[in-house]
Amino acid sequence: MTFETRAPSQNVKAPDELLSRELGVRQLAAVIFNYTVGSGIFVLPAVVAAQLGPSAILAYLICAFIMALSVTCFAEAGSRVSTSGGPYAYVEAALGPLPGFLTGVLNLLSALAAAGFVASAFAASAAALIGTSSALVKGALMALVLSAAAAINIRSVSGGARLVEAAVVAKTVPLILFVVVGAAFVRIEYLSWPAPPPLLSVMSTAGVLVFAFLGIEGALQPSGEVHDPSRTVPRAVSLAIAAVVVLYISIQVVAQGLLGDALPGDRVAPLAEAAATVVGPAGRTFMLIGATVSMFGFLCGTVLTGPRSLFAFAQGRLAPRALAAVHPSRRTPHVAIIVYVAIALGLALTGSFESLLVLANISGLLVYIGVAVAAWELRRRDVRTHGEPFIAPGGAIVPALTCAVIVAVIVATVNWIEMASVGGVMAIAAVVYVLRR
Repeated sequence: MTFETRAPSQNVKAPDELLSRELGVRQLAAVIFNYTVGSGIFVLPAVVAAQLGPSAILAYLICAFIMALSVTCFAEAGSRVSTSGGPYAYVEAALGPLPGFLTGVLNLLSALAAAGFVASAFAASAAALIGTSSALVKGALMALVLSAAAAINIRSVSGGARLVEAAVVAKTVPLILFVVVGAAFVRIEYLSWPAPPPLLSVMSTAGVLVFAFLGIEGALQPSGEVHDPSRTVPRAVSLAIAAVVVLYISIQVVAQGLLGDALPGDRVAPLAEAAATVVGPAGRTFMLIGATVSMFGFLCGTVLTGPRSLFAFAQGRLAPRALAAVHPSRRTPHVAIIVYVAIALGLALTGSFESLLVLANISGLLVYIGVAVAAWELRRRDVRTHGEPFIAPGGAIVPALTCAVIVAVIVATVNWIEMASVGGVMAIAAVVYVLRR
């Protein structure tokens, strides 16, 4: 894959040029928001409150700071490199094929593990709503929801994007109602801090919490299908992440104000428990339905974005060429979508994805570091593939600060065994790269 400092010749028809650029600011922002706000927000407040109590908002503020820095780097890199693959394409354009491939592998691992996990959680939640615990029914639900998402996204990228937009509305409504209605019943004494928490505790909690903010790295994979990326990407990422930060902080404050010290006690459905204190069993059921819808929306989003990594690998001859196929009439990467869904379903059915999920969380932060470095290098070389790029303020300050803060969070929260595991994955990926080349 070759990147120029000027627009490529229109006589060259790369596979990306066969794709339809239909994603605008609204659609891409919805994809990013949907990809970020998954099922985790429905259990997240209890996890954070268990470590920091009422002062949990400090961890959110640190995560918001990290995301503000990272979003700036993603905005510039995404406005300069408009090909499919997201972070994989950004890092490859800036640092070369091998770093790009390693970034893409970590990104794909994160997406697949999350898809398998959420598909399983969706099946469990849906089965509970219909009153069954049958493993056969759960397996059928996993296959059904992933197959439906695949069919819609194969039909058209705009159809998949519209479904994501609808899912965003469907899962955001119960969360907003929870905040708006619950705010009237908040007990102020539940929000008071007995004493400021130690900085190490805040950083450690932020290291766990920041994983719930990850998602932009996967949502930007269909960059080859974004209309006017030099303007659309910066606007969409800024809009989506700002909305995520406001929503998360509001949910945490309301949940803490409703349950107080009881909030950490329910790690399965704390928001449903909090809603029950306000409107009774109906509120609990409503939030459980919201959680199920949220999981469905996440799966629709990951099937829209995740297969684009496989598509990009195949374009670079680092995966079977069949994965770079574009449907002759639908103009979507249908083979990559089918393979992606098959792998995700396999992970969901076997239940062996918990360890992969741990690796995916760590790798997500490493991907953010890679994009920060890539953003600076792309600016230094003035790489641009689609119009005038967005230029982040502050020169090298933002990329450098992004790397420093993320490294600090990793050091505060990740043990050496987990880091060694990630290193092992990258080593295997490097060997595969050499053999393929």
